[in-house]
Amino acid sequence: MKKIEGWLTAPKGFVASGVKAGIKASGKHDLAIIMSTVPAATGAVFTQNKMCAAPVLVSREVNKQPVAQAIVANAGCANAATGIRGLEDAHAMQALTAEACGLDPASIYVCSTGVIGQFLPMDKVAAGITAAAKELGLEGGENAALAIQTTDTFVKRSAYTAEIGGKTITVAGIAKGAGMIHPNMATMLTYITTDAAIAPDTLKKLVKDVADHSFNMVVVDGDTSTNDSMIVLANGLAENEIILNEQHPDYAAFAAILLAVAQDLAKQIAHDGEGATKFLEVNVIGAATWADAKLAAMAIAKSPLVKTAFFGEDPNWGRIACAAGYSGAEMDANKVNLSIGGVLLVKAGLNENVPLEQLTPIMSQHDISMTVDLAVGKEKATVWTCDFSYEYVKINGEYHT
Repeated sequence: MKKIEGWLTAPKGFVASGVKAGIKASGKHDLAIIMSTVPAATGAVFTQNKMCAAPVLVSREVNKQPVAQAIVANAGCANAATGIRGLEDAHAMQALTAEACGLDPASIYVCSTGVIGQFLPMDKVAAGITAAAKELGLEGGENAALAIQTTDTFVKRSAYTAEIGGKTITVAGIAKGAGMIHPNMATMLTYITTDAAIAPDTLKKLVKDVADHSFNMVVVDGDTSTNDSMIVLANGLAENEIILNEQHPDYAAFAAILLAVAQDLAKQIAHDGEGATKFLEVNVIGAATWADAKLAAMAIAKSPLVKTAFFGEDPNWGRIACAAGYSGAEMDANKVNLSIGGVLLVKAGLNENVPLEQLTPIMSQHDISMTVDLAVGKEKATVWTCDFSYEYVKINGEYHT
């Protein structure tokens, strides 16, 4: 497996584009199309928020099919809480893209992101789709990534290549997300393309598993969006022997590369948490089950007290221990160990009384890891998050206006 520089168009048979349709008040890129030149096996997962947006409802129907061929996405308006009109507009985005690209409307995923409760400016959307269809090409990956951003401060992309079954396959992805990040089944907007050949049913199951071990392990603020979507298209143009099931000899290798791309993107989202000054890795080990390990790690990562302590560069490990304790995960309080930046602060449930000056350099770093040993088993999990800063409050206090 090798990491490469590449966009969504790095795998064979994919083109993309991103245009400035005028949906965003800023005038920046705001409408993207990603397309496979041939029908592709597909798998996707979506938000569990019951107030899910109209495009999520439409895309769920697309995901019921074995194959799909394109994604159309806009930023600047979430098309959420928009009722029947919102659903009609999402279907119209499908139809417009199908007409412009010569595709079946049912093969096109639809995604939106932005402010909730506003209707899409469909005249601008229609013109944007027409323009984006004309610009589809191998060089359009960066503009597509720009067109799905909202409060993101940098473009998130990842690409890996590997030899599988004697053929070179490539997996590439982009993502947007900086705030309203606390996934449940999926997260943010994430699109992954690959030229690997894999059976649709096998891909759908794998996508769910990959999401659980990547995007579902990221938390910025504890809010699950109305629009979260992770979509994977696999068009088979690498011509590897098709991976029919989990028993196929190439399944594990493909799963590993797909997970590598997803985890890379997930970490970038945590790095770009709104107003973030720290990237935090929360490791929980010694858990009775993986679910317990994730439960404790998420409790720590979501805690405003933990997040603000790291912003203030205060090594207040009591907040970490407290969050693990109330998480509901099984633990032995008399055997718990806790470290920050590799320095053991708590051993067998007791303070090691590490001098503050030893921790100051660690707390001043941008990337900081912590590890909590629950001391009741052998399972482990890692969650990625960031701190809470003054800027987070400012960004979200002014988001709508």
